[in-house]
Amino acid sequence: MAENKGKTDSIRMSMQGCRTNNGFVQNEDILEKDPDPGSRLDDAVAVLGPVEPDLKDIRPYAGMPKEVLFQFSGQARYRLPREVLFWLTVASVFVLIGATIAIIAVSPKCLDWWQAGPMYQIYPRSFKDSDMDGNGDLKGIQEKLDYITTLNIKTIWITSFYKSSLKDFRHGVEDFREIDPIFGTMKDFENLIAAIHDKGLKLIIDFIPNHTSDKHAWFQLSRTRTGKYTDYYIWHDCTHENGITVPPNNWLSVYGNSSWHFDEVRNQCYFHQFMREQPDLNFHNPDVQEEIKEIIQFWLTKGVDGFSFDAVKFLLEAEHLRDEAQVNKTQIPDTVTHYWELYHDFTTTQVGMHDIVRSFRQTMDQYSREPGRYRFMGIEAYGESIDRTMMYYGLPFVQEADFPFNNYLSELNTPSGNGVFEVITSWMENMPEGKWPNWMIGGPDRARLTSRLGAEYVNIMNMLVFTLPGTPITYYGEEIGMRNILVTNLNESYDVDTLFSKSPMQWDNSSNAGFSEASHTWLPTSSDYHTVNVDVSINENEMSFCVDNEQSP
Repeated sequence: MAENKGKTDSIRMSMQGCRTNNGFVQNEDILEKDPDPGSRLDDAVAVLGPVEPDLKDIRPYAGMPKEVLFQFSGQARYRLPREVLFWLTVASVFVLIGATIAIIAVSPKCLDWWQAGPMYQIYPRSFKDSDMDGNGDLKGIQEKLDYITTLNIKTIWITSFYKSSLKDFRHGVEDFREIDPIFGTMKDFENLIAAIHDKGLKLIIDFIPNHTSDKHAWFQLSRTRTGKYTDYYIWHDCTHENGITVPPNNWLSVYGNSSWHFDEVRNQCYFHQFMREQPDLNFHNPDVQEEIKEIIQFWLTKGVDGFSFDAVKFLLEAEHLRDEAQVNKTQIPDTVTHYWELYHDFTTTQVGMHDIVRSFRQTMDQYSREPGRYRFMGIEAYGESIDRTMMYYGLPFVQEADFPFNNYLSELNTPSGNGVFEVITSWMENMPEGKWPNWMIGGPDRARLTSRLGAEYVNIMNMLVFTLPGTPITYYGEEIGMRNILVTNLNESYDVDTLFSKSPMQWDNSSNAGFSEASHTWLPTSSDYHTVNVDVSINENEMSFCVDNEQSP
């Protein structure tokens, strides 16, 4: 009897298997009916087979098997809320994605290194002499890096230091891959750039691709019609008799007189936009463009962080060689000798010039792919109208320069609030949307700020460029109020008017203003160096800081 009862209980548990809840009693109102005690064992065993459960009177409960769960999940009251929640989630995801894209699109980009701090322009021959020869050099710049960092400078801009036979400007380059011995060696340059980067600074350098020195190897090969170098420069037949040259047209040099010079070796005239010692390269020749590209790559490989390209508006000339129109049409043509007496429609900003500039940008972009290694490109567009200057920013989807250098403030010769306002608004209103401005108050070819506006405006103008939106650019010595030198007997080459702003940096009140321990410097120091120098400026700032602290509560 007890054995039969055990079997019956086992069968009852098996029949309840589809509702076993592992001890959770969710549906106590659902009572199981005892099996008919008189049923046969084979009838009980038959119940163990697959049976379709009747869910009509059953409510969901914890631990239900999936077959039961699927039956409930298909009901409308459970399916509809689930679908509504699903599509709400999908819609929310799309809204979040759209909002993220919109925020990224309208938010300002993170500032790159050339936007995040001031630039400091150095004329290397006048910054610091390290070898007592009276000329500043690369080692001298390295010695003064600590001072530069105290100015919160982020980028150092060194003007041309390439090997050159010219005493000034370093623009008549003999070799674009060599350092002029006045400034040191290539090893000195490599040490300098390593030291600059160690201090978290960046370095940009000058590059003038328009012309070379007449001592350059390319020119020497071109004048003898050697191989591909035959057309590296702009040559044309001309008449030369009894020492008098009749040029191919009336084109003039920037420094005056004809821009054509007769070469006795080749028996032709070559074209030069500047001095006759600076023949223009022929950028219509693809080989010349490739040479310039390789030079850019050479210095980028050395580790420079960017370039300032100068004189780019002169890169191309019209190939038809027609005369340029006179400003004064009644003037006798033979008396037209000054550059400003012609409209330079055939020798500046020719069609295709911007394509060459874009090719410079493309070359630099190849070296900008590593994070934090963006290569900066600036254009010196001196003498251009504001409209033409803005063209160097490039097109909306075709970039050229990161910015053309804005030297309009450095051309102000009188302290005028209206003049300053006009310069600022002119740049900001004409600058293409999304581009970055910059501001300069001095440079190697401009009069010093103190000499132009007066010492009382030095701090005001320095403060102005540091508070305007964009990148401020300071020329060495402007931060302490250096002025033009007054000496006129300068034993240097052409255009002495630009030498007055290149006097040696005034570091202290010692001999030669601390610039050099030599007995003679390449240019004399300004007579005010005893009171206008870096040491005095630092002491004044420290005293001002102490006074402010004493007066503060």
